[in-house]
Amino acid sequence: MVIPSLSDIQTAHSRIRSFIHRTPVLTSTSLNRILGAEFFFKCENFQKVGAFKYRGATNAILSLTPAELEKGVGTHSSGNHAAALALAAAMAGVPAYIVMPHTAPAIKKAAVAGYGAHIVFCEPTQEEREKTMMKVQEETGCTFIHPYDRFEIIAGQGTAALELLEEIPTVDIIMAPVGGGGLLSGTAIAAKGLKPDIQVWAGEPQNADDAFKSFYSGELHPSINPKTIADGLLTSLSELTFKAIRENADAILLAPEQLIMDALNLILQRMKIVIEPSSAVPLAALMAGPEKHWKGKKIGIILSGGNLDMAMFASQIKPD
Repeated sequence: MVIPSLSDIQTAHSRIRSFIHRTPVLTSTSLNRILGAEFFFKCENFQKVGAFKYRGATNAILSLTPAELEKGVGTHSSGNHAAALALAAAMAGVPAYIVMPHTAPAIKKAAVAGYGAHIVFCEPTQEEREKTMMKVQEETGCTFIHPYDRFEIIAGQGTAALELLEEIPTVDIIMAPVGGGGLLSGTAIAAKGLKPDIQVWAGEPQNADDAFKSFYSGELHPSINPKTIADGLLTSLSELTFKAIRENADAILLAPEQLIMDALNLILQRMKIVIEPSSAVPLAALMAGPEKHWKGKKIGIILSGGNLDMAMFASQIKPD
């Protein structure tokens, strides 16, 4: 099992740079003062399809041969990877077949349909996702692009950290959320390759803590019926992402549900930008953890996406 190297991530960046947005790195004097550290937010909420996933999907499609592309591409995803693959496929002029759980947020269903993908809905379990995807592959002959368990996906996702560290090379800690582990894997590989002494931390919802358990036990733990507002972080690590994370990351911190919403609101109020709950998890995890480990540090955080379900958000707002 081979994981990407820094060179692979740099090659991916060269391949996709004309197709993606080089997203801004934003700062907030207000947040720095409130939390007692210096933050640099890599805003993948401003990426095409509103999420970092477009980087990996574009790299994966541009890495396929004409024969592989001929019958299109497919995946199973609850949202951002589905939209990313749908748009990347449309840009390449090939069909996309997307298996989505019927419980996926409405905003993400609409985005995938809007990019012209063929959507097949399934029950919201990993088993049903995979079984339905196999049926779609049998019927169409499409090339399956896994949301995170793929070399080219990890390499593509790592380009966000590459850009962040090119722009702000002095950060002491770099953070990303972790679900399936594609973003964290690419972030950790890129960061350690560019700056071996940097700390690579992840934030994970406390109610979906399988990566935390896997990382600290050294054994892969599947996600079992997770229930978190951070819907983009419901999936489990794969063997590939587990290997990359164990070899390159330094810590995984947990974020309680209320602090995820608190962090989201803090970023919305102080920075005036919209992010989805998964993006708020790293900051929430810092807010929940021992301050002595990060107070006064320069911290780079990848804001993974901005596809906020407004109905969900409104339901979480408590009246004064």
